Amino acid sequence: MSAPVPSGARVSRWTAFWRRTGAMLIKEFIQLRRDRVSFAMIVMIPLMQLVLFGYAINTTPRNLPTAVLLQEHSDLGRSVLKALQNTRYFKVTHQVEDEAEFDRLLASGTVLFGVEIPRGFERAIRRGEGPSLLVAADATDPVASGTALGALGQVVRTALQNDRGLPVGGQPLFEFRTHARYNPAAETALNIVPGLVGTILTMTMLIFTALSVTREIERGTMEALLAMPTTPVEIMLGKIIPYVFVGFVQASLIVSTGVFLFHVPIYGSLFLLAALSTLFIAANLSIGYTFSTVAQNQLQAMQMSMMFFLPNILLSGFMFPFAGMPSWAQWIGEALPLTHYIRIVRAIMLKGATIENLRYDSVALFVLMLIAMTIAVTRFRRTLD
Repeated sequence: MSAPVPSGARVSRWTAFWRRTGAMLIKEFIQLRRDRVSFAMIVMIPLMQLVLFGYAINTTPRNLPTAVLLQEHSDLGRSVLKALQNTRYFKVTHQVEDEAEFDRLLASGTVLFGVEIPRGFERAIRRGEGPSLLVAADATDPVASGTALGALGQVVRTALQNDRGLPVGGQPLFEFRTHARYNPAAETALNIVPGLVGTILTMTMLIFTALSVTREIERGTMEALLAMPTTPVEIMLGKIIPYVFVGFVQASLIVSTGVFLFHVPIYGSLFLLAALSTLFIAANLSIGYTFSTVAQNQLQAMQMSMMFFLPNILLSGFMFPFAGMPSWAQWIGEALPLTHYIRIVRAIMLKGATIENLRYDSVALFVLMLIAMTIAVTRFRRTLD
């Protein structure tokens, strides 16, 4: 039978326990203070989430870009356009007189709505014939289009109330015929699946390459890599190109699954989709490689990747309508590869868009890739020095 432990010994053991725990606590705080990247993440991620969710995210978008096909110039037609803009859902950015241009603006995503004022509109109203106006909506984003289409009833009631000499009666003087293009049934899968292609590729491609250089440093193989007769550009391309093929396989699996399981159509060119997907993959790999040249270890590289991934999810138009965000948030979104790729993949799969329709977003992806590659090579050369 063991002898009882004296109370003084128990007190000394507890004192030693808390002393050692306190030492570890102080050591962790000192280490956290030295790890400036991790400390910045602790502060910046909650602030970014608060600002983005509080100011940038808006599920009832306003001032949506709208094109008007004017087949006649009349006072009543202008009254209808003014009433549309007074709803604050529509903002007339283009006035066209050609149906081909009308369709091109919708297919390219330049506008989300198109309003057609037919010939003889004013004459038909004054005769009490109840003419119809066509409103074509880009329904690839059902949230953005649905709320605006719901405001058309208000336009019918208020558009011509100040115009004189019109028939008086209980029937509306005109009506809107809405045509939800590209996703008439407002199926969620047609909106989500194309966006998931870019979202999944962004996450995986960033992580793959963000760890590439830091892994070499932590494993102690960087010295052997630097001893090889290779330039920073050759090292970067050697690390990026294999993952381009990995990303292409991922994109093929996601698209195939979306087509066969969720019945998402592909109206456009598969070759164009593959080419622009490769460009998007290369852009994300370049950004991830840049993070790997800045980070001092794999944990920091992962933190940087997640810091970049968060605004991609929130500001690209994947989760929330892009047109509903304030201007400053849209400018940030335009600097993100996922914003342009989501437009591209939705346009090709759902609209059958061509490279002519996607010229702006394709050039933007290419420029973002070049900027990331230039920064990565510059940072890696400084590491060599």
